[in-house]
Amino acid sequence: MSNPLPLIQRVFAALVLLVLLAGCSTTTPPDSVLAVPAPAQKYAAIVVDARTGKQLFEVSSTAQRYPASLTKMMTLYLLFEALESGRVSKQTQIPVSDNAASQPPTKLRFRRGESIDVDSAIRAIVVKSANDVAVAVGEYLGGSEVQFAATMTSRARQLGMTSTIFRNASGLPDDGQMTTARDMAVLGMALHQRFPQQFHYFSESDFMFRGRLVRGHNDMLGRVRGVDGIKTGYIRASGFNIVTSYNADGRNLIVVVMGADSARQRNDHVEALIQRSLSPTMDGAKTRLMFAEQ
Repeated sequence: MSNPLPLIQRVFAALVLLVLLAGCSTTTPPDSVLAVPAPAQKYAAIVVDARTGKQLFEVSSTAQRYPASLTKMMTLYLLFEALESGRVSKQTQIPVSDNAASQPPTKLRFRRGESIDVDSAIRAIVVKSANDVAVAVGEYLGGSEVQFAATMTSRARQLGMTSTIFRNASGLPDDGQMTTARDMAVLGMALHQRFPQQFHYFSESDFMFRGRLVRGHNDMLGRVRGVDGIKTGYIRASGFNIVTSYNADGRNLIVVVMGADSARQRNDHVEALIQRSLSPTMDGAKTRLMFAEQ
C-alpha cells in the first residue's frame, strides 16, 4: 500500500476532487456517489448547455492542462474548413511523409510514398486517433506541421479559446502545448455548430481501412443514450481526457473531463455529470468534496 500523502497535499486534493450524487437513472441508484481521484494538477471539468452557452458545472475549468489527442479536434476543424471551401474533397489524396509515418502509435502505419483519402483520414483521426494521419493532414494543409500549428492557435483565438496554444497536429507530448477545459468546450461547441454536416464522423466507433476493421476507444458511444461524440485523449502528462457531446430530448450538452486516472474513471465521471445536468433537481443536488487516496 502506498504511503499517505502529506497533510497539505491531502487537503489541497480534497478541494478539487468531488463526489456527485447521480440524478435519476435506471443504471445508477439515485443515492450512489462517484469519486474522481485525479491529481489536483491534472483534473479539470466543465459542463455547458450548448444551446444557451450556460455553464452548468465546472472545476478548474480555466486552469492550464495538456490537451493530448483532444488537439486533433482542431486539426479536424481546419480540415472541415478546407472541405467547406473546396480546397479539398473527400476523395483528395493526402501524402504521408516519412516524418508523418514515423510518429509513435496510435497510428495506421504507412510505407514510403503512400497516401490516404480525406474521408478515410477523418475517420482515422476520429476513431483511431491516428498520429501519423494527423501529422500528414497538418503538413498537407499547412505546408509544415509547425506552420499548421500556428494556424491552429490563430483559429483557436478567433473562436474565443483564449488560453490554448497548439504546437503540433496530433497532441503528442510537447511542454508548450496547453489548453483549458473551458477552451475545449468552446471547440466542441464550434465543431457542432459550424459543421453539422460533418459531425456524424464523431459518432463512429469503427471503420474499414484497406479491408481491415479499425476499432476506436471512445467507450462513451453506445454507453449513454444521446451521446454522439466527440474525442478522447491521453498522454502521461495529461491523464485521461475527453470531450463528450450529449444531444437528446431537446437537450444538448458539452461535457469536458480532463486528468482522470483511467478511461473507466473518466467515463464514469462523464456519465455522472450528464445525469446531474439533466436532473430536474440539479440546483439542489447534493455535492460534497472528498479525498481519494492516490
